[in-house]
Amino acid sequence: MLALLQRVREARVVVGGAEVGAIGPGLLALVCAEPADTPALAAKLVDKMLKLRVFADAAGKMNLSVQDVGGGLLVVSQFTLAADCSGGNRPSFTAAAPPALGRALYDEVLRLARERHAPVAAGVFGADMQVHLVNDGPVTIPITMR
Repeated sequence: MLALLQRVREARVVVGGAEVGAIGPGLLALVCAEPADTPALAAKLVDKMLKLRVFADAAGKMNLSVQDVGGGLLVVSQFTLAADCSGGNRPSFTAAAPPALGRALYDEVLRLARERHAPVAAGVFGADMQVHLVNDGPVTIPITMR
């Protein structure tokens, strides 16, 4: 599984002109499944997202997790994280999981995240979304879970 985490001051996702998810300070997680991914990898990804220490402690060091600071988690599906740009100028997305598997693993990520943390907000799988965010830092971290 692939993820791109962004530490944010706030983030929201809009579908069809309506806001479907929003958080204050926390993490925006763009998530992509690959064909060989499993629910076990989804669980590892959620664990990493919730425990990754990217928030400042009292000394100003990145030493606290989103759980430690009580921050929000906004999870958005994004198959384009699996883009292969090595052959020409049009990206290939064949490395992304087929839609049925992608949806199942995205739903599993959401289920596990909501089981272990609050607040958790989400985008809509497969929808045309507008994601608004105020990146904090900026801190942007790619994660590959295999």
